[in-house]
Amino acid sequence: MEAGVGIGPAIVDLSSSIFALSSHPVKTAKRISPSLKYRLARVRLLLCDVDGVLTDGTVFIGAEGEFKAFNIRDGLGLVLLRRAGLKAGWVSARPSAATQRRARELKIDFLVEQDDRAGKVAAVESLLAQTRLRWEEVCFVGDDIVDLGPLRRAGVAVAVANAVPEAKAAAHLVTRAAGGRGAVREIVELILKAQKRWDGFVTHYTE
Repeated sequence: MEAGVGIGPAIVDLSSSIFALSSHPVKTAKRISPSLKYRLARVRLLLCDVDGVLTDGTVFIGAEGEFKAFNIRDGLGLVLLRRAGLKAGWVSARPSAATQRRARELKIDFLVEQDDRAGKVAAVESLLAQTRLRWEEVCFVGDDIVDLGPLRRAGVAVAVANAVPEAKAAAHLVTRAAGGRGAVREIVELILKAQKRWDGFVTHYTE
């Protein structure tokens, strides 16, 4: 990793309910390591791939166009993230009208859609210039090799449970949930809890 805490990559694999810190013995994982919690507390921008992260990667194509299934809990998580003052963006290697519609519904701050031959690093760096943020303030969620550039640079690199091995190897954290099955909500909750903002939302909806 190029940015963040300089203690070597701490990989948390929530998909198997265990985590490993450096070369330490594997432990059961209900806790997040202090170094990862530190990284999560610094996040100001959450960026996600779309197909395979916000969806399960399936695309239905018919006479009237294409259709995708987005997870409602992911959507609420992104709404809460923005209410907490953080920004959210999607960086996709596949332009899609369905993606654009969902982004508008959720009022996503940034939507980047480009050809899959283009790397995502330049796109993210353009967003960083606009927001005056740094890589260490970014959490990037991906699932495939097209996401490796941002994953290797982000302060918090996340791979979904069904990501390819290369993406998991580049990540600080692997979610329990698969793409399109609540993985983004999972990381949103971790970010808001690390920043002590989650309990406020729980209280709000309890009253």
